[in-house]
This record gives sequence, C-alpha cells and structure tokens, in this order.
Amino acid sequence: MNEIELITQQTDNWVKKVIMKYNICPFARREVERGSIRYLVVEQTKVKLVLKALIEECQYLDAHPEHETTLFILPRGFEGFYTYLDLVDMANDALFDNDYEGVYQLAHFHPDYCFEDEPQDSAANFTNRAPYPTLHIIREASMELALANYNDPESIPERNIQFCERKGSEFFIKLLAECMGK
Repeated sequence: MNEIELITQQTDNWVKKVIMKYNICPFARREVERGSIRYLVVEQTKVKLVLKALIEECQYLDAHPEHETTLFILPRGFEGFYTYLDLVDMANDALFDNDYEGVYQLAHFHPDYCFEDEPQDSAANFTNRAPYPTLHIIREASMELALANYNDPESIPERNIQFCERKGSEFFIKLLAECMGK
C-alpha cells in the first residue's frame, strides 16, 4: 500500500469507526453505504496550490453528482492548528470568490482541533478531531434536505459534545490510534 492509499484508509477508518459508528454525523452512514464519499489526498503544501486544488475539487463535484461529498485531506503543511485555521478562512473566501458560496460549505477537522475556550485536553474537541487536517466539502442543497428531514438538527453538536465528554479523551485517543493502525 502506498502512502496515499494508507492516508485514505486511515481516514476511511475514522469515518467508519468514529463518525459513523458513534453517530457523530447522523448523515454519514447513508453516504458510506452508498459509496458516495470521495477521499482526496492533497499533497500540495503551499496555500495558493491548496486553494486551487480545492476549487478544482468543487468543479469535479459539479461534474460528478454520484459523489455526494469530498474529504479533502491535507497530510502535510498544515499540522499546526492555527495555520490550518488560517487556511480554513482562506478556503471559505475562495469558495465565495469562485461563486461557490451557497453551493458548497466546508466542515473542518484536525488532529489537534480545539474549540475556543476549551482546554486542549477536553474530550469535547474530539467531535472535530481527525487523523489528518481535513476539509469536508459538503453540497449545501443536500445538507439542507438532510437537515429538513432530521428531527431537532440543532441538538447534534451538543449531543456530540455530551457523548465525547461521557466517553472521555482517553477513549478517543485510543480510537484514533486504532484508525491509524497503531
């Protein structure tokens, strides 16, 4: 297995063994079962090239409706959480500048994700921790439809935080290590 295949497998493990299994995203199971999640490992590390690849991926999704969503995985260059958050801001600006606002939205995940005003070791942070820095490109029309058919979607984040706090940080540290094959 080459490096890209390994990174893809580790991320797929995370989706199935964390996000889907523990219902962190109640919409993930459907897409996993349909095989409609695209995994794209982006090897660029320069912001300009990453943003170009992001827009190219949006164009790919435009042309390939069989892929509901893309996990845009950045294994190098954005290991620092604050550098990654700067990229997230620029990525959202790039969506706007390329007329993708209202078409796609980004969810963001990082191995060191930390919510504002949360301690670094808080279990709540694991709702957004992933094996690698990742931008999740979501079709807004599909998300609106999914949310319209979900009872009390506003409760999802709080429910996830409560679940993570109940399980504890050590549980998720071990789970993420398993996803990485450690």
